[in-house]
Amino acid sequence: MKKILILLTASIIIFSCNKNNEKADAYGNFEATEITVSSESNGKIEFLNVEEGAQIKKGTLVGLIDTLQLHYNREQLKASIETVQSKSASVLSQIQVLNEQLKTAKIEQNRIKNMFAENAATKRQVDEIEGKVKVIEKQISSVQTQNAPILNEIKSIAVQIEKLNDQIKKSKITNPMDGTVLIKYAEPSEITAFGKPLYKIANLNEMELRVYVTETQLAQIKIGQKVTVAIDSENDTKKYEGHITWISAQAEFTPKVIQTKEERANLVYAVKVAVKNEGSLKIGMPAEVWLK
Repeated sequence: MKKILILLTASIIIFSCNKNNEKADAYGNFEATEITVSSESNGKIEFLNVEEGAQIKKGTLVGLIDTLQLHYNREQLKASIETVQSKSASVLSQIQVLNEQLKTAKIEQNRIKNMFAENAATKRQVDEIEGKVKVIEKQISSVQTQNAPILNEIKSIAVQIEKLNDQIKKSKITNPMDGTVLIKYAEPSEITAFGKPLYKIANLNEMELRVYVTETQLAQIKIGQKVTVAIDSENDTKKYEGHITWISAQAEFTPKVIQTKEERANLVYAVKVAVKNEGSLKIGMPAEVWLK
C-alpha cells in the first residue's frame, strides 16, 4: 500500500511538472491606440468634462475654450462688410442708371439709322448718336472699374470672418474616438495654448497584443487566424480568443525587454493579435499566445 501511494504521488508530481513546463508559442505585451487630444486654440478653459477612467463616445463635446474675443472680432468684421456692401450698392445703382440710358440711346440710334437710310436724317445726326452711345458705354466701364476693389474688399473681409468661424469651431473640444480617458492633463479655468495636451484617450474594448515569432513559426500563421491568448490570474491562467491582424514583413532582433541574452541574438517577426477586452486586460500587461 505504501508503494502504491509513493508511485501515485510521483505520477502527480511528474504530470504537474509536464503541465507547468508547457511553453507558449509567443510572448508579448498588450497595447492600445492612444490619442492625445490637444488644444487647437489659445485662452481660458471654460469647461472640460473628462475624468480619468471615464468612457466617452466619439463626437461628444467635452470642453470649451473662451471664444468671447473671437466673437467680438467677428461682429466687428460683419459690420465692416455691411459698410463696404453699401458702397458697392451705390456703385451698382449708378451702373443700373447708365444701363437704362444706354438702352434709350441705342433705341434712338436705330431709329436715326433707319431715317438716314431713307434720307430723312443727316450723317451728323448719326455720328452724334453713335458718339453718345460710346460715351455711355465708357461711363459704365469706368463705374464697373470702381466697383472691382470694393468687391475685392468684401471678399477679403469674408475670408477673415471664415477664419474666425474656424477658430471658434476649434475652441470647442470634441472627443475624436470612442474610448476610455487614460490621463487628464488640464483643468477648467486654466489658460491653455495651441498644441497643449488636454487629455489622453484609448479604445480599450479591443486590445492589441504584440508578440514575436521565429522564422520557423512564420509558416504556421496568417492574417485572420484564430489563436489562444492567456494572462496570469490569481490561481491559474485566464484564456481569451484572439485573431492575428498584422504580420511584419521584416525581421528584427528579439526585443531585449522580453527575452534572454541568447534569444536576443535571434531574428524574429512582430505579430499583432486583436483580443476583445471584458475589462481585465490593461495596457502593458504581459500575455502568452498558443498558435494551435
